Amino acid sequence: MFPALIRAMRPKQWAKNVFVFAGLFFDGKALSGAWIWQSVIAFVLFCLVSSAVYLVNDLLDIEKDRLHPTKRLRPLACGALSPTVAKGAVVVLLGISAPAALALSPAFGITLLAYAAMMFAYSVRLKDVVIIDVMIVAAGFVLRVHGGAVVVEVTRFSPWLYVCTTLGALFIALNKRRHELLLLAENANGHRSSLQDYSVPFLDEMTALVASSALVTYSIYTFSAPNESGSHAMMLTIPFVIYGIFRYMYLIHSHNLGGAPEDVFLGDRPLLVAAALWALTAGIVIYGPPLW
Repeated sequence: MFPALIRAMRPKQWAKNVFVFAGLFFDGKALSGAWIWQSVIAFVLFCLVSSAVYLVNDLLDIEKDRLHPTKRLRPLACGALSPTVAKGAVVVLLGISAPAALALSPAFGITLLAYAAMMFAYSVRLKDVVIIDVMIVAAGFVLRVHGGAVVVEVTRFSPWLYVCTTLGALFIALNKRRHELLLLAENANGHRSSLQDYSVPFLDEMTALVASSALVTYSIYTFSAPNESGSHAMMLTIPFVIYGIFRYMYLIHSHNLGGAPEDVFLGDRPLLVAAALWALTAGIVIYGPPLW
Protein backbone atom coordinates (compact mmCIF):
# COMPACT_ATOMS: atom_id res chain seq x y z
CA MET A 1 0.00 0.00 0.00
CA PHE A 2 3.00 2.31 0.41
CA PRO A 3 3.44 2.94 -3.36
CA ALA A 4 -0.29 3.77 -3.54
CA LEU A 5 0.12 6.25 -0.68
CA ILE A 6 3.04 7.94 -2.45
CA ARG A 7 0.96 8.25 -5.63
CA ALA A 8 -1.94 9.69 -3.62
CA MET A 9 0.43 12.32 -2.21
CA ARG A 10 0.92 13.44 -5.85
CA PRO A 11 4.68 14.15 -5.91
CA LYS A 12 4.33 15.44 -9.48
CA GLN A 13 2.25 18.31 -8.07
CA TRP A 14 5.14 19.37 -5.85
CA ALA A 15 6.46 21.27 -8.86
CA LYS A 16 3.88 23.95 -8.03
CA ASN A 17 5.80 24.71 -4.84
CA VAL A 18 8.77 26.11 -6.79
CA PHE A 19 6.97 29.44 -6.32
CA VAL A 20 8.49 29.34 -2.83
CA PHE A 21 11.83 30.19 -4.47
CA ALA A 22 10.50 33.40 -6.06
CA GLY A 23 11.58 35.52 -3.10
CA LEU A 24 15.06 33.98 -3.12
CA PHE A 25 15.51 34.57 -6.86
CA PHE A 26 14.00 38.02 -7.27
CA ASP A 27 15.59 39.41 -4.09
CA GLY A 28 19.04 38.58 -5.41
CA LYS A 29 19.85 35.96 -2.74
CA ALA A 30 20.03 32.86 -4.94
CA LEU A 31 23.83 32.77 -4.57
CA SER A 32 23.75 32.67 -0.78
CA GLY A 33 24.01 29.16 0.66
CA ALA A 34 22.28 30.05 3.93
CA TRP A 35 19.21 31.53 2.20
CA ILE A 36 19.09 28.66 -0.30
CA TRP A 37 18.94 26.20 2.58
CA GLN A 38 16.11 28.16 4.20
CA SER A 39 14.16 28.14 0.95
CA VAL A 40 14.71 24.41 0.39
CA ILE A 41 13.30 23.65 3.84
CA ALA A 42 10.32 25.90 3.13
CA PHE A 43 9.79 24.09 -0.17
CA VAL A 44 9.83 20.67 1.51
CA LEU A 45 7.35 21.80 4.17
CA PHE A 46 4.98 23.15 1.52
CA CYS A 47 5.24 19.80 -0.27
CA LEU A 48 4.27 17.92 2.90
CA VAL A 49 1.28 20.17 3.58
CA SER A 50 0.11 20.15 -0.04
CA SER A 51 0.23 16.33 0.01
CA ALA A 52 -1.92 16.34 3.15
CA VAL A 53 -4.38 18.61 1.33
CA TYR A 54 -4.49 16.27 -1.68
CA LEU A 55 -5.19 13.30 0.57
CA VAL A 56 -8.05 15.12 2.31
CA ASN A 57 -9.44 16.21 -1.04
CA ASP A 58 -9.36 12.64 -2.37
CA LEU A 59 -10.95 11.30 0.81
CA LEU A 60 -13.84 13.72 0.40
CA ASP A 61 -14.20 13.08 -3.35
CA ILE A 62 -13.89 9.31 -3.60
CA GLU A 63 -17.33 8.85 -5.14
CA LYS A 64 -17.08 11.88 -7.44
CA ASP A 65 -13.63 10.84 -8.65
CA ARG A 66 -15.04 7.47 -9.70
CA LEU A 67 -17.19 9.34 -12.24
CA HIS A 68 -14.15 11.07 -13.78
CA PRO A 69 -12.41 9.38 -16.75
CA THR A 70 -8.91 9.88 -15.30
CA LYS A 71 -9.40 10.64 -11.60
CA ARG A 72 -11.12 7.27 -11.15
CA LEU A 73 -7.60 5.79 -11.32
CA ARG A 74 -6.45 7.64 -8.21
CA PRO A 75 -5.41 5.27 -5.40
CA LEU A 76 -8.35 6.05 -3.11
CA ALA A 77 -10.95 6.07 -5.88
CA CYS A 78 -9.82 2.73 -7.34
CA GLY A 79 -9.39 1.07 -3.94
CA ALA A 80 -5.61 0.68 -4.00
CA LEU A 81 -5.27 2.84 -0.87
CA SER A 82 -7.24 2.39 2.35
CA PRO A 83 -9.01 5.53 3.66
CA THR A 84 -7.70 4.67 7.13
CA VAL A 85 -4.10 4.76 5.93
CA ALA A 86 -4.74 8.04 4.10
CA LYS A 87 -6.20 9.64 7.24
CA GLY A 88 -3.21 8.50 9.29
CA ALA A 89 -0.85 9.96 6.70
CA VAL A 90 -2.63 13.33 6.91
CA VAL A 91 -2.10 13.42 10.68
CA VAL A 92 1.59 12.53 10.32
CA LEU A 93 2.25 15.04 7.54
CA LEU A 94 0.63 17.90 9.44
CA GLY A 95 2.23 16.81 12.71
CA ILE A 96 5.68 17.10 11.13
CA SER A 97 5.24 20.20 8.98
CA ALA A 98 3.38 22.56 11.33
CA PRO A 99 5.91 22.66 14.22
CA ALA A 100 8.84 22.56 11.77
CA ALA A 101 7.46 25.59 9.90
CA LEU A 102 7.00 27.59 13.09
CA ALA A 103 10.53 26.68 14.17
CA LEU A 104 11.93 27.78 10.81
CA SER A 105 10.22 31.18 11.03
CA PRO A 106 7.08 32.23 12.92
CA ALA A 107 5.95 34.32 9.95
CA PHE A 108 6.50 31.40 7.60
CA GLY A 109 4.71 29.05 9.98
CA ILE A 110 1.66 31.31 10.05
CA THR A 111 1.71 31.54 6.25
CA LEU A 112 1.88 27.76 5.88
CA LEU A 113 -0.92 27.21 8.39
CA ALA A 114 -3.04 29.82 6.59
CA TYR A 115 -2.40 27.96 3.32
CA ALA A 116 -3.42 24.64 4.89
CA ALA A 117 -6.60 26.09 6.43
CA MET A 118 -7.61 27.78 3.18
CA MET A 119 -7.01 24.67 1.08
CA PHE A 120 -8.90 22.45 3.52
CA ALA A 121 -11.82 24.89 3.28
CA TYR A 122 -11.48 24.67 -0.49
CA SER A 123 -11.66 20.88 -0.40
CA VAL A 124 -14.68 20.84 1.91
CA ARG A 125 -16.81 23.58 0.34
CA LEU A 126 -15.19 26.42 -1.59
CA LYS A 127 -14.28 24.38 -4.67
CA ASP A 128 -18.01 24.19 -5.42
CA VAL A 129 -18.53 27.97 -5.35
CA VAL A 130 -18.27 29.52 -8.81
CA ILE A 131 -15.45 32.09 -9.28
CA ILE A 132 -14.40 31.71 -5.63
CA ASP A 133 -12.97 28.30 -6.53
CA VAL A 134 -10.41 29.69 -8.99
CA MET A 135 -9.64 32.65 -6.71
CA ILE A 136 -8.75 30.25 -3.89
CA VAL A 137 -6.40 28.38 -6.22
CA ALA A 138 -4.70 31.67 -7.11
CA ALA A 139 -4.46 32.65 -3.44
CA GLY A 140 -2.65 29.37 -2.76
CA PHE A 141 0.11 30.37 -5.17
CA VAL A 142 0.34 33.83 -3.63
CA LEU A 143 0.81 32.27 -0.18
CA ARG A 144 3.58 30.08 -1.60
CA VAL A 145 5.37 33.17 -2.89
CA HIS A 146 4.78 35.04 0.38
CA GLY A 147 6.06 32.12 2.43
CA GLY A 148 9.24 32.01 0.40
CA ALA A 149 9.63 35.78 0.71
CA VAL A 150 9.33 35.92 4.50
CA VAL A 151 11.64 32.97 5.06
CA VAL A 152 14.52 34.73 3.25
CA GLU A 153 13.63 38.16 4.70
CA VAL A 154 13.36 39.92 1.34
CA THR A 155 14.31 43.60 1.04
CA ARG A 156 14.05 44.16 -2.75
CA PHE A 157 10.99 42.12 -3.65
CA SER A 158 8.45 44.05 -5.70
CA PRO A 159 4.78 43.76 -4.60
CA TRP A 160 3.91 43.74 -8.30
CA LEU A 161 5.11 40.12 -8.33
CA TYR A 162 2.24 39.16 -6.02
CA VAL A 163 -0.19 40.58 -8.57
CA CYS A 164 1.59 38.75 -11.40
CA THR A 165 1.37 35.52 -9.43
CA THR A 166 -2.35 36.02 -8.81
CA LEU A 167 -3.12 36.65 -12.47
CA GLY A 168 -0.89 33.82 -13.69
CA ALA A 169 -2.53 31.34 -11.33
CA LEU A 170 -6.00 32.53 -12.34
CA PHE A 171 -5.05 32.06 -15.98
CA ILE A 172 -4.08 28.43 -15.37
CA ALA A 173 -7.06 27.67 -13.08
CA LEU A 174 -9.59 29.06 -15.56
CA ASN A 175 -8.15 26.97 -18.37
CA LYS A 176 -8.26 23.89 -16.13
CA ARG A 177 -11.98 24.51 -15.52
CA ARG A 178 -12.46 24.87 -19.27
CA HIS A 179 -10.78 21.51 -19.87
CA GLU A 180 -12.94 19.84 -17.19
CA LEU A 181 -16.09 21.31 -18.70
CA LEU A 182 -15.25 19.96 -22.16
CA LEU A 183 -13.96 16.59 -20.91
CA LEU A 184 -16.89 15.73 -18.63
CA ALA A 185 -19.65 17.22 -20.81
CA GLU A 186 -23.04 16.30 -19.30
CA ASN A 187 -21.37 14.64 -16.27
CA ALA A 188 -19.56 17.86 -15.26
CA ASN A 189 -22.05 18.77 -12.53
CA GLY A 190 -21.73 15.34 -10.96
CA HIS A 191 -18.00 15.79 -10.55
CA ARG A 192 -17.89 19.45 -9.46
CA SER A 193 -21.10 21.40 -8.87
CA SER A 194 -19.51 24.76 -9.72
CA LEU A 195 -19.01 23.58 -13.31
CA GLN A 196 -22.73 23.96 -13.96
CA ASP A 197 -22.28 27.73 -13.46
CA TYR A 198 -19.46 27.97 -15.98
CA SER A 199 -19.63 27.91 -19.75
CA VAL A 200 -16.83 27.73 -22.31
CA PRO A 201 -17.52 31.25 -23.70
CA PHE A 202 -17.58 32.70 -20.16
CA LEU A 203 -14.29 31.00 -19.26
CA ASP A 204 -12.71 32.16 -22.53
CA GLU A 205 -13.71 35.76 -21.81
CA MET A 206 -12.27 35.62 -18.29
CA THR A 207 -9.09 34.00 -19.61
CA ALA A 208 -8.61 36.75 -22.18
CA LEU A 209 -9.11 39.41 -19.50
CA VAL A 210 -6.70 37.76 -17.08
CA ALA A 211 -4.07 37.12 -19.77
CA SER A 212 -4.05 40.74 -20.92
CA SER A 213 -3.96 41.98 -17.31
CA ALA A 214 -1.05 39.66 -16.56
CA LEU A 215 0.97 41.01 -19.48
CA VAL A 216 0.34 44.62 -18.45
CA THR A 217 1.13 43.90 -14.81
CA TYR A 218 4.36 42.06 -15.61
CA SER A 219 5.42 44.88 -17.93
CA ILE A 220 4.83 47.41 -15.14
CA TYR A 221 6.93 45.25 -12.81
CA THR A 222 9.86 45.16 -15.25
CA PHE A 223 9.97 48.96 -15.37
CA SER A 224 9.82 49.32 -11.60
CA ALA A 225 11.83 46.29 -10.44
CA PRO A 226 13.87 47.29 -7.36
CA ASN A 227 16.58 44.71 -8.04
CA GLU A 228 18.13 45.79 -11.33
CA SER A 229 19.71 49.21 -10.66
CA GLY A 230 17.12 51.31 -12.48
CA SER A 231 18.30 50.23 -15.93
CA HIS A 232 14.91 48.72 -16.85
CA ALA A 233 16.82 45.80 -18.37
CA MET A 234 14.21 43.42 -16.95
CA MET A 235 11.97 44.49 -19.82
CA LEU A 236 14.07 42.14 -21.98
CA THR A 237 12.13 39.27 -20.39
CA ILE A 238 8.74 40.54 -21.61
CA PRO A 239 8.85 38.75 -25.01
CA PHE A 240 9.31 35.37 -23.28
CA VAL A 241 6.28 36.00 -21.08
CA ILE A 242 4.18 37.02 -24.08
CA TYR A 243 5.23 33.91 -25.98
CA GLY A 244 4.63 31.67 -22.95
CA ILE A 245 1.06 32.91 -22.49
CA PHE A 246 0.26 32.64 -26.18
CA ARG A 247 1.84 29.18 -26.42
CA TYR A 248 -0.19 27.95 -23.44
CA MET A 249 -3.39 29.30 -24.99
CA TYR A 250 -2.49 27.59 -28.25
CA LEU A 251 -2.10 24.25 -26.46
CA ILE A 252 -5.42 24.77 -24.67
CA HIS A 253 -7.44 25.66 -27.75
CA SER A 254 -5.71 23.62 -30.46
CA HIS A 255 -4.75 20.48 -28.53
CA ASN A 256 -7.45 20.45 -25.82
CA LEU A 257 -4.90 20.37 -23.00
CA GLY A 258 -5.05 22.12 -19.63
CA GLY A 259 -6.43 19.45 -17.31
CA ALA A 260 -2.99 18.92 -15.78
CA PRO A 261 -1.00 22.19 -16.02
CA GLU A 262 2.21 20.50 -14.90
CA ASP A 263 1.95 18.11 -17.86
CA VAL A 264 1.39 21.03 -20.23
CA PHE A 265 4.53 22.80 -19.01
CA LEU A 266 6.76 19.75 -18.72
CA GLY A 267 5.52 18.11 -21.91
CA ASP A 268 5.88 21.01 -24.35
CA ARG A 269 9.43 21.74 -25.49
CA PRO A 270 8.79 25.28 -26.86
CA LEU A 271 7.22 26.25 -23.54
CA LEU A 272 10.16 24.83 -21.61
CA VAL A 273 12.63 26.67 -23.86
CA ALA A 274 10.74 29.95 -23.35
CA ALA A 275 10.77 29.42 -19.58
CA ALA A 276 14.50 28.63 -19.61
CA LEU A 277 15.31 31.70 -21.69
CA TRP A 278 13.19 33.85 -19.39
CA ALA A 279 15.01 32.51 -16.31
CA LEU A 280 18.42 32.96 -17.95
CA THR A 281 17.68 36.54 -19.00
CA ALA A 282 16.18 37.48 -15.64
CA GLY A 283 19.16 35.90 -13.86
CA ILE A 284 21.64 37.91 -15.93
CA VAL A 285 19.72 41.13 -15.22
CA ILE A 286 19.45 40.51 -11.46
CA TYR A 287 22.85 38.95 -10.78
CA GLY A 288 25.05 40.22 -13.58
CA PRO A 289 26.62 43.64 -14.21
CA PRO A 290 24.41 46.45 -15.58
CA LEU A 291 23.60 45.83 -19.23
CA TRP A 292 23.58 49.55 -20.06
